[in-house]
Amino acid sequence: MKQKKIKFSGDLLTFILVAAVYAVVAYLLYGGSLTRQFSNMIIPISVYIVLAVSLNLVVGLLGELSLGHAGFMSVGLFSGCLLSIALVDVLPMAVRLPLSMVVGGLVAALFGLAVGLPALRLKGDYLAIVTLACGEIIKNIITNLDFTGGALGLNTNPIYSNAKKLLPYAVILVLLTVLVMMNLKRSKQGRAIMAIRDNRIAAESVGIDVTRYKLTVFMLAAFFAGAAGVLYGHFFANVKAATFDYNMSIEILVIVVLGGMGSIPGSIIAAIVLTALPEAMREFADYRMLLYAIVLIIVMLATNNPTMKEFFHRISPAELLRRAKKKKAKSLQKEGA
Repeated sequence: MKQKKIKFSGDLLTFILVAAVYAVVAYLLYGGSLTRQFSNMIIPISVYIVLAVSLNLVVGLLGELSLGHAGFMSVGLFSGCLLSIALVDVLPMAVRLPLSMVVGGLVAALFGLAVGLPALRLKGDYLAIVTLACGEIIKNIITNLDFTGGALGLNTNPIYSNAKKLLPYAVILVLLTVLVMMNLKRSKQGRAIMAIRDNRIAAESVGIDVTRYKLTVFMLAAFFAGAAGVLYGHFFANVKAATFDYNMSIEILVIVVLGGMGSIPGSIIAAIVLTALPEAMREFADYRMLLYAIVLIIVMLATNNPTMKEFFHRISPAELLRRAKKKKAKSLQKEGA
């Protein structure tokens, strides 16, 4: 009997690489080899990876420009953290945190539905302006509510945890987000969503329910943003709604654009680089933001350069895998000859 060969795709290779990197990080973290600075960056980087990959569903896969992602994150954060605080003496963290992340994600998805129903009728710049306004409205409402702590912020000290306790949950959330994005891209629904992105009129003409698919993507992206927000809230002793303003939404969008529309590996790498870069430049305190802006401009110019595009294509996991298979096939042919 012939044994079936396992076929590795570029997406599967990306998933394995992400899992391998997290395994190394976990080994270093629990072994005490990481400095405090690097330990404090693990959870924020994981959160930004989830935010970037989930926003890529809307921007890259669906082709719609959304600037309200930070608003959905804040909704999930405050709803999930409030539940976690209420259950801190009732449930252990292993049950409480996943439950809070699911609840926070569902609340964010409901807000995504509420925002998406009217907003997704618009296109381009108009949609971006509406989602930006909705994100600011959400931020201001949360700031003016008493049970969320108001302008002083929500006291999350009762549920505060360090990177060692939160890393397993961060790993599961990142891998789950990447897995959902990969499967959606390769599914029938994913092809329908990309058809809407490429030509809405043609998609409608073949019977694709454009409104339903748009809302599904919008809600799914909001769900993961909300779940990431809950994880983010557990990493700080105090969280303020003012943190999740339009600047944060634009920062997430920049990560998606730099990583490449619809590219999962690109979003992951860009999230790591752009989250770690400000911390790496902290010693240049007076010029840190200036250097950060210059690096962003250089990266934007480089990613739009045909030569650089070709270079990134050549070192992509899918291309490396294809070349390895081609090389192996040639060697087998020579041996057969």
